[in-house]
Amino acid sequence: MLLACGHGKKHATPKKKQIVANIRQLDEVVKESITERLSAIQDNDGLMEDSLPAFRPEALQEFYKEKENASRWSKDGVPNAAAATMIDAIKQAEDVGLLPARYHEPALNTAWEQLSNDPAAKKDAALWARMDVMLTDAFMRMASDLRFGAAPRDSVTLKADSLFTDTELTAKLHQVLEQGEVTTLLHDLEPTHPGYVALKEGIRTFKEKYAGYHWDTLPLNYTDTPAFRLMVVDRLVQSGHLDTTGKEIDSALIKTGVKAFQKEFNIYPDGVPGKRTVMALNRSVHDWVMQAAVNLDRWRKLPDTLPKQYIMVNLPGYTLQVVDSGEVKLESRVIVGTPRTRTPILNSYMTNFMLFPYWRVPYSIVFKEMLPAIKKDVGYLAAKNLEVIDASGNAVDPHTIDWSKLSKGHFPYVLRQMDGLDNSLGIMKFNFRNKYSVYLHDTNNRGLFKNSMRAMSHGCVRVQQWDSLAQYLVSSPDTANHRGDSIRAWIDREEKRQVDLTRRVPIYFRYFTAEGKDGTLVFYDDIYAEDKVVRRQMGL
Repeated sequence: MLLACGHGKKHATPKKKQIVANIRQLDEVVKESITERLSAIQDNDGLMEDSLPAFRPEALQEFYKEKENASRWSKDGVPNAAAATMIDAIKQAEDVGLLPARYHEPALNTAWEQLSNDPAAKKDAALWARMDVMLTDAFMRMASDLRFGAAPRDSVTLKADSLFTDTELTAKLHQVLEQGEVTTLLHDLEPTHPGYVALKEGIRTFKEKYAGYHWDTLPLNYTDTPAFRLMVVDRLVQSGHLDTTGKEIDSALIKTGVKAFQKEFNIYPDGVPGKRTVMALNRSVHDWVMQAAVNLDRWRKLPDTLPKQYIMVNLPGYTLQVVDSGEVKLESRVIVGTPRTRTPILNSYMTNFMLFPYWRVPYSIVFKEMLPAIKKDVGYLAAKNLEVIDASGNAVDPHTIDWSKLSKGHFPYVLRQMDGLDNSLGIMKFNFRNKYSVYLHDTNNRGLFKNSMRAMSHGCVRVQQWDSLAQYLVSSPDTANHRGDSIRAWIDREEKRQVDLTRRVPIYFRYFTAEGKDGTLVFYDDIYAEDKVVRRQMGL
């Protein structure tokens, strides 16, 4: 009776070795071995021999069924030309931001080496079958990853389609097997956006630069002692950021090396090996490349072509770009939401912009920040240029209100900041449809744009070049009904105006923590810890 207690499914295990006496028997035994492996995948809930799940089990079965489970990547003990190029594509997967292990690299590499160098292995039908099925699965997964991204589809993905059908995958396999190479087809599946291409180039040059370098890690719990400073010097020498040949090791030399490292990795170059810099010094080349890889995947989520005109806000990069016909017409620093009050990732289009706008204070800010201050001193409202508006839209004297009785559960008013230079929105507010009630705007605290870390708003995006953005939006006759000089005149007269845009200019808020510039990689802080999520999804 004890034997009857286990009700689990019996897991099929394919034969690990099937040596044939005559090479002419090989293809027939390989066919049997492939059949055995396909059955095992079905029986083992999609798991393959190396414990990786098959990418598309149904497509795998359908592909082999076409030729009665015959080998597709070899014949009579000789691999076809496409097999070698697929093995190379897997080995070089990191160059396109993918992990080789995702495509059975350890098992395939071992099989390929054995079949290439061991005469006895060439008669092992099980080895040929194992390689055949894994090559097929690897191609299907890599083709899909390059076209749609390896991370799951997100809520703002703009591509109309999100996966290949089984028929499309098998058609692509037929194509590469007939052509004898996979490189061209896989490359053609990748995005052609300049940002994607530049990021790939940056990865290539970064890996080349650091190919021969290895470095020690520094302690995170440290004190600034002579011993620690010597460790920093050694670490900077190891990565080529400092040359101590014939030089006295002093504070100035250390500062020079630290600054060189900080500038390369986009850390504020103060020359001080603080905790943030030490953590960056401890990261490996692979870890930096994987940060870039996450961003290649984000590019794959964009459509094949972007509109002629659009606005792109990169949240971790703290930048806004206006792109027109593939050319960046305007670039501006921006301030985005803090990690606690994140700016959302979104797609929308510009509808209008307003001069000298009112700011209706979000209730989250009212209850968290303002109401406690008002209860202490009602003069807070005047100091912040705030007026109280009732449900009928009328201004109310704040001294007539019993603030002690108001709370998050009972607050029948709106707080509105009056227009003017001291308004938190500044002179201009840019509106676009979105469910988060965020927008672009000027600010009355423009000195904050000098900061290198600019995640400090409640969620809306403050734009340094707000005036240039407004001029761009009205520069085209099919965009707005007003002229640029009219905008300037209204600003001079401090007129409250709304400028409606007749042409919808798309706007995208995106999250890129790495980009390619002039052949190099530029890294940004993962301010909202989004990279951690995607890396986990991609297995990086």
